[in-house]
Amino acid sequence: MDYLSVSDAKSLPGLRLVLTAGVPGPWGEAAKAILNFKGLDFLPVRQVAGQANEELREWTGQDSAPVAVPGDGPPVSHWLDLLHLAERLAPQAPLLPAGLDLRQQAIGLSALIAGVDGFGWQRRLMLLHPGMQSDDPPAAVARMAAKYGYSAAAAVAAPAQLARICDYLDRQLEVRQAAGSQYFVGDSLTAVDIYWANFAGMVDPLPHEVNPMPESMRAVYASGGDSVRGLLTPRLLAHRERMYERHLRLPLDF
Repeated sequence: MDYLSVSDAKSLPGLRLVLTAGVPGPWGEAAKAILNFKGLDFLPVRQVAGQANEELREWTGQDSAPVAVPGDGPPVSHWLDLLHLAERLAPQAPLLPAGLDLRQQAIGLSALIAGVDGFGWQRRLMLLHPGMQSDDPPAAVARMAAKYGYSAAAAVAAPAQLARICDYLDRQLEVRQAAGSQYFVGDSLTAVDIYWANFAGMVDPLPHEVNPMPESMRAVYASGGDSVRGLLTPRLLAHRERMYERHLRLPLDF
């Protein structure tokens, strides 16, 4: 993917999306998938993982990715704000159901995957933990640990929390499939399906031919052995595969 610098992107019109360059971060990949599904063009803007990104902070108020900067409004970085922005920009391709019961289910399950203390959050604590065991952790790891609520106790508790979340998601799919649906909520694609397809890669990355991520990052994401890999049940993995076959773009481009 060809990225703009922050300095070049600031003065340009249209939708700009700040992404971590060179790696398939799940929050960023989910944001891209949402915009692509909706047919929304965007200009990719470079953020460097674990670095200070001072110019990005000056522009958007924070130094992480993803951040969506529309031409007609302020930057948004929270996963739900970004989803709501996409819903506003392209309401003809909704990813949140109109009915309130299904809508609250979709938002709640999305939060269980992408939100604070969700699947991605717990897995990130697990991935930060080895680097934080050193007396002098790498600067990038220490910066991310401080930003995302790392503590040794939280990291030790994370595998059990991850297991609970995976079990809940698997049971949700079981119920929906018994009702004749191939989706987490209702009978069509919602944001939940997109979030799960992208976040599952934090445990089981897609193969190199469709996800040419750095091998060092692949090894980190795939770490944890059979006990972690086994949390992704056959039903959860099959759902991920269906979403890419039916709705999401491959190969990944980052």
